[in-house]
Amino acid sequence: MTAQEVLDLIKRNQIEMVDFRIVDVPGRQHHVTVPAVEVDVEMLENGIAFDGSSIQGFRGIEESDMVMRPVLESAYVDPFMAAPTLGLMCTVYEPNGTRYERDPRFIAEKAEKFLQDSGIADAAYFGPELEFFLLDDVRYDSSPSGAFYAIDSEEAFWNSGRGGEANLAYKVKNKGGYFPLPPTDTQQDIRTEIVKELMKAGIRVERHHHEVATAGQAEINFRFHTLTKTGDTVMMYKYIVRQVARKYGKVATFMPKPILGDNGSGMHVHQSLFNGNQPLFFEEGQYGNLSALARHYIAGILSHAPALLAFANPSTNSYKRLVPGFEAPINLVYSKGNRSAAIRVPVAAVTPKSARIEFRTPDGTANPYLAFAAMLMAGLDGIERKLDPTQLGFGPIDKNIYELNAEEKASIQNVPGSLEEALDALQADHEFLLRGGVFTKDFIQNWIDLKRSSEVQPLAQRPHPYEFHLYLDL
Repeated sequence: MTAQEVLDLIKRNQIEMVDFRIVDVPGRQHHVTVPAVEVDVEMLENGIAFDGSSIQGFRGIEESDMVMRPVLESAYVDPFMAAPTLGLMCTVYEPNGTRYERDPRFIAEKAEKFLQDSGIADAAYFGPELEFFLLDDVRYDSSPSGAFYAIDSEEAFWNSGRGGEANLAYKVKNKGGYFPLPPTDTQQDIRTEIVKELMKAGIRVERHHHEVATAGQAEINFRFHTLTKTGDTVMMYKYIVRQVARKYGKVATFMPKPILGDNGSGMHVHQSLFNGNQPLFFEEGQYGNLSALARHYIAGILSHAPALLAFANPSTNSYKRLVPGFEAPINLVYSKGNRSAAIRVPVAAVTPKSARIEFRTPDGTANPYLAFAAMLMAGLDGIERKLDPTQLGFGPIDKNIYELNAEEKASIQNVPGSLEEALDALQADHEFLLRGGVFTKDFIQNWIDLKRSSEVQPLAQRPHPYEFHLYLDL
């Protein structure tokens, strides 16, 4: 769209407010709102100023002036505001007009350019499957005198004996939520409304269903797109899911592991490379009908996986999901069937254009721009170095990994066990991310320092409620 076309859209829809939105380094959205009568071509083309020192992961107070410039084709008539509002995703610029190196969206764009400049392919397609919970009540606190959390859901199995009001039963059993019909599935209408709003926003939705866990776990799948546009879609998806949930009096969370003893929420990322209309991951008759190039890509992902998880699974809670027994992809292997494998090769109803790999480890706490860019850079490193996943010990393994003997299990590498381990891996292995200036040393060190100081260390310093159960009487 042009700036004038956006102005025409504002007039046609009687828009009263224009919402400019950016994404910070961890992946949260921020916004500033301008009355529509004050918006003109100059503002849409040059952007508006904001204080970068107040945005997590950006910069200090001594160099805080920054500019957010709208991505015009992202214009979206927001149905959740009381006043007619147009939302615009923005990119971040320095005051002198150059792109800001720590803007996550800029990193995604640079990764796409690096791919095109490499001559390997001209497009990388990403199709994430984001799982989430729709909860009815969430309470938590952490203070010097105590800490707790409590969640609840009308369909949770722990409410099967609840009294005080009519209990309509049909609760979802632990690990028993994989698409049952209503009335067991209590959230059909909410998910359908989310889908309708996603479609109004221009997002192609393929399906929705209840997921495995109790307490309102859901999944809504949207159509794949190129890397940066898929990052934009993830941000819109999260916004719409949360807004519709709130309308129904529920809380949507993409936390990987909010419930003890049940499946967590992942963000399985399907990915493939194309040259024009030519798919590059398909070769009939090979394992999973995957081409040699696809296998090199897999080897790149798996060989750099410990470092990748610092972006793909960037929360301390991420590693409470990555444990055995919950279909969690903890094993650094690839497979056609194992859902505990880090990479699954879809084989059902696959055509040459739909041939792809599915990286199952990531979760919804990831900043999608950073995670997708890092995955692409790892895959391209595998292609350029012609890495072989089998020679590197990454499979394929099509047996039940949990039933392997001790010797067989010992040969399988696992994902890091904590965010701190993943950050250590990123510190040691990040040269592949620096190629083409996609990531910078400054950004990577800033990411590591930010995660350690704001997440790893504060959590490590706090007494945990379960520690009282373990140690109070020692």
